[in-house]
Amino acid sequence: MNAPLTPGEETSLDMARGSFAPAFTLPDLTTSLPPAPFEASPAGAAEAARITALPPAGLFRRLLADQESEGVLLAARRVLAAFLAPEPDDPELPEPADADEVAAQVLAARAELAAVLAPLRTHPDPEVRTAVLRQRAPLALTGGCWLDTLSQAATQPAEIVGRLFGQHWMLQGEGTAEAGMLGRRRRALVGHGVFLSGVEAAAFLDETGARPLTALHGAFHLALSRLPASFLPEVVGVHYAAHALGLDDLLLGIEPMLAEGDVRPLLAEYLSFTEESPTGAEDRRRVLAAVRLLVRLEREHTAALAELAAWYDGLSLDARVARIVERHAPHAGRQHRAVRLGTRKLTDWLDDGQFDPAAFVREFRTARQIRPARDGGPCRFLKSIKFGGPMFGIFDEREAAVLAAWAQAVADGEPAGADLVPTTAGDEPARAWSGRLATVRPTDVLVREPEDPGDHRRFFHRLVTFERHPNVLPQARARAEAGLAEAELLFAHGADGVLTDASWFPYTPEALMERVERIYWDKLVDPYEPLTEIPSRDEVVFEQSTYALGSLIDGTWAHRIGNLGRRGRRSDDLLFSIYADEMGRGDMAKNHITIIHKVLASMDMDLPHIRQEAFLHQGDLPDHLYGFSIHQVCLSLFPDSLYNEILGYNLGIEMFGLGAMRLHEIQKLRRHGLDVSYEEAHLSIDNFSAGHARQSAEIVVAYLDEVLRGSGEEAVQREWRRIWRGYASFAYFVEHALVKRVRAAEAAAEPADAPADTPADLVI
Repeated sequence: MNAPLTPGEETSLDMARGSFAPAFTLPDLTTSLPPAPFEASPAGAAEAARITALPPAGLFRRLLADQESEGVLLAARRVLAAFLAPEPDDPELPEPADADEVAAQVLAARAELAAVLAPLRTHPDPEVRTAVLRQRAPLALTGGCWLDTLSQAATQPAEIVGRLFGQHWMLQGEGTAEAGMLGRRRRALVGHGVFLSGVEAAAFLDETGARPLTALHGAFHLALSRLPASFLPEVVGVHYAAHALGLDDLLLGIEPMLAEGDVRPLLAEYLSFTEESPTGAEDRRRVLAAVRLLVRLEREHTAALAELAAWYDGLSLDARVARIVERHAPHAGRQHRAVRLGTRKLTDWLDDGQFDPAAFVREFRTARQIRPARDGGPCRFLKSIKFGGPMFGIFDEREAAVLAAWAQAVADGEPAGADLVPTTAGDEPARAWSGRLATVRPTDVLVREPEDPGDHRRFFHRLVTFERHPNVLPQARARAEAGLAEAELLFAHGADGVLTDASWFPYTPEALMERVERIYWDKLVDPYEPLTEIPSRDEVVFEQSTYALGSLIDGTWAHRIGNLGRRGRRSDDLLFSIYADEMGRGDMAKNHITIIHKVLASMDMDLPHIRQEAFLHQGDLPDHLYGFSIHQVCLSLFPDSLYNEILGYNLGIEMFGLGAMRLHEIQKLRRHGLDVSYEEAHLSIDNFSAGHARQSAEIVVAYLDEVLRGSGEEAVQREWRRIWRGYASFAYFVEHALVKRVRAAEAAAEPADAPADTPADLVI
């Protein structure tokens, strides 16, 4: 992607990363992550170059479909570099003083663009209206995706991230995708007669007729959604400008879920935070540049829509028929071999590699199939496309109406229209963006092979800041798979667990509920008796330190579930809702990461944030327990291919918040006057009556119900095995005494020279 940095440059970047950052304190007024390079393997850099060289539609599809590969994260970095680079000929404009001045500029742009869109929305020709709406759909239906994974271990509990997450939760329908912004927009499209596949469908862009500019603008949305933590100022700016302009809701004629007045306070708050930030001046520049960029993009696209509408307006009936024929010609087959058009067989016209639709229509005008019937009825061609005719069902209702109007115009002697000229709507700015993409070389990308993951602290840091370390993904995948495979030893021995039971059983909904009920009562609740002796304060604090790292990444396993193109299952909504609860649904007082930081502060643990390099050198949390948190973050990075395993892991961790262990911790903390809010929050929210523990089992049932309906019982059992190994991978770390006993027994039964098959970094 670019030449490796020199040793001197690496040193300066290491210093800039925040190696000497102060201890973390609340409230977290972070306005951007510490500057750092994006690390790329040579293979990942090469793949990123291939992805960004794809045609605009191919780039859009790849960024949407793949959220698990190094190449896509690096391609997203290139896309953002192309779009965020300043224009060399841009005039130096005075910077707005505050959010109100920004709003005045954006609202002026909104009024200007609304005046252009109004006649398109009310155009008398329904074909023009639907063409405009189809063209806008890839942007309308990717809107807001930049918030999908902004909330993550590297960004929580930043105040601005919490505010954004609260709005994201609302835009996502508060746990019901159909009630969210994209669901409402899709229903509005249907109301206007625009029926489209999901954005994730291979046919989606084809159905919309997406121009290159549309696909490129959509690629920008998607690229920002892939690297939101690294581009927090840009997320804030784009989020504000997109909702302040509100062009999609304006075009669709629906009320916005977020209006300008809802997002201006968020922008104002962010700008106030920059006044206290060591990187504040640069962050302020970045957020305002993002606002200007989004306004520019919306101007470009509005102009393209107007150009497209004007092109449709100028189409003669001949040209419209030519477009219909061109659309269907590739699928005409050889069944027309006996039909002639002029001096040529119809199959020769349609099979011609140089098919000329305009010439075809000119010849078709004189064909006998178009001549009016002697009895005054429709011509032979129109009869053939009606019910009972040999071509019935080939043309949709709108196409049939155009063909009927054209046949009547020909019969009335109207002259032929102009030759068909393809639309060029948006092509000029599209060429400019494509040119940038072809030449962009981000200067902050360091190409080198990833480090050896043997150092748990550094590996954990790279996983948490994976956006800046995309070359860690292959190692994360290997680590996740190794952990899951090793955890299957509990399929045979899990019944002996103290707090879990990962022993294998074939799935039925009843069997799953029976198992979780039994774990709840037999392992978690019935064994509880109040402690008669309370350990010393130092012992209690040390024991809390063994849990703290896992608490600092609370919810991480689910933070990438259900983002754009991945909210079609009920289980997605349910799991996203659990994650939203962990993050306080935007209320920072209820955010579990905020709560655990307060708890640790009550114990005098003065820790840096886990995103900071300084965390590598903290001395409060023991080294030997990083494996549990590393496994969780590794799982989270593969929300598509390890979806089942995440569902199982979620079941394990949500049930762990209940029962004797939690009650004992509360008793010990209270005795020494330490903060119990984190323990109490989980004991309440994870309850087995209707809380996360119960919901987690219901998520599994909901998912497997869909598998059963779509693929049958055999597929259910295959999917279930993967879910249960996800649960076992949680139990593996909780039941470390059991695992050690099982390993010791296995080792005693093996020959002395048998090779060990457990990766060294999984040893508990």
